[in-house]
Amino acid sequence: MFYSIILPTFGRPDEVDAFLESIKFQLFKNFEIIIVDGSPDNILHPVIDAFKKDLDLKYYHERGLGASESRNLGCEKARGDFLIFIDSDCIVPPDYFLKVNDFLSSSPSIDAYGGPDAAHKTFSPVQKAVNYAMTSMLTTGGIRGKKRHAGKFQLRGFNMGVRREAFFKVGGYRGMQVGEDIDLSMRLQKAGYITALVDNAFVYHRRKATLYKFYRQLYFHGKGRIDLHLKHGDALKLIHMLPGFFVIYLLTGLIMGLFFKRIFIFYIYTILFYALAVFTDSAMRNRSIRVGLLSIVTAFEMLIAYGFGLWQNIILRIVFRKGSDSKKELILKE
Repeated sequence: MFYSIILPTFGRPDEVDAFLESIKFQLFKNFEIIIVDGSPDNILHPVIDAFKKDLDLKYYHERGLGASESRNLGCEKARGDFLIFIDSDCIVPPDYFLKVNDFLSSSPSIDAYGGPDAAHKTFSPVQKAVNYAMTSMLTTGGIRGKKRHAGKFQLRGFNMGVRREAFFKVGGYRGMQVGEDIDLSMRLQKAGYITALVDNAFVYHRRKATLYKFYRQLYFHGKGRIDLHLKHGDALKLIHMLPGFFVIYLLTGLIMGLFFKRIFIFYIYTILFYALAVFTDSAMRNRSIRVGLLSIVTAFEMLIAYGFGLWQNIILRIVFRKGSDSKKELILKE
């Protein structure tokens, strides 16, 4: 089977260089790479030129393209049986495509797959703590790539593959500003295509490097979940509302605690118990007390940011019926 790796980017030469360096050492090599850059300045040529002799590599620069449009353009240029989407801030282990090819070869009925992400040993403590907050059962219920998780697994754009025919049949990416990968996953499932988790085909995901950027990212993810629900009608499950309930618990517990001492004591104990559980789990997984402590911060930050995004868009989009700030949909023609 032949694969096409589609990489959207917005400049970011250092990220693209690290990504291509990891791809160069893949043990399975039956693939091409298509990079689509939507940045104002065409600054990736030196990076692309450095890898062209080692990789089947194509590069397109079109100013102003968003992530969805970049992926769609890459797919139009692709020759692969499977279209593989990986984000530019990822590093791919050398056996990644061996695992993917073995899985798809043994499961010919699968039309699309998704894989998890992990933190590389070279990542900073903050990046490792961010990764923990995004992948732990204690924070997200494991819905982002754990073999056992709460809710239904949905493909994620940092590590997913779709059979070429299925991708074009459902119209490709449709230009949503946030949650475009989940939108594609849901349309594939509703169209009857079979999706699966390949739990051992992980990538190292270099997530947001500062706590501020991480907060903003999760805030918009929370808002995007409401846009997905309004579009599909069934994208909002209990597992997605938990951050919203967490925010309510924090606020009401704090307010009630000002007037009732016993409630305040119970409130503090529950918060401390959760923080201790996060610290213990993360410190053991990462073998680092520092990462464990930082994971308390990123776990609370993730839940609060996502929860506030949820409630804001519930009020704006559902209560006041204001329009979405998502980009105009771009629908691929087959």
